[in-house]
Amino acid sequence: MSDPNPGTVARKGNGSRYLFLFLLGLVIGAVGVVMALRAWDARKDHFPESLMHVQGWHMGQLSKAVEQNRCAATDTLPHLKALRTTADDLERAFPGLADDQRFADAASKMRGTLDGALASPPLNCTAVAALNKDIGADCKACHQDFR
Repeated sequence: MSDPNPGTVARKGNGSRYLFLFLLGLVIGAVGVVMALRAWDARKDHFPESLMHVQGWHMGQLSKAVEQNRCAATDTLPHLKALRTTADDLERAFPGLADDQRFADAASKMRGTLDGALASPPLNCTAVAALNKDIGADCKACHQDFR
């Protein structure tokens, strides 16, 4: 068969090209947004958040010790020492709150509770549970005011 209009050329649509460029732009834009968000996050100070996570983990370990009935001083003292050590960094972790008297009092009260626990370690699960409740109350007092 012969073409009735030999001078006309069949035209293909450019839709697939536009779709490809649109998808390529979306991918490049998504990569750019992720890179920008990661750069923004890298500039943030993660110390306060990390300090709270570490303290929370040690509090959780004390709770687990009570649940597992493993409340000897050898099981609880490492966590109490770690909590006391990290309590020294509370003002440094939150420099914007260091001048607030309520924050300073809450941090001091927590250190006092931990100092008392280290001076006279709890020797049974009832005492560990009570101590964990006291430490939690010190944490809660601060979190209610400043979270």
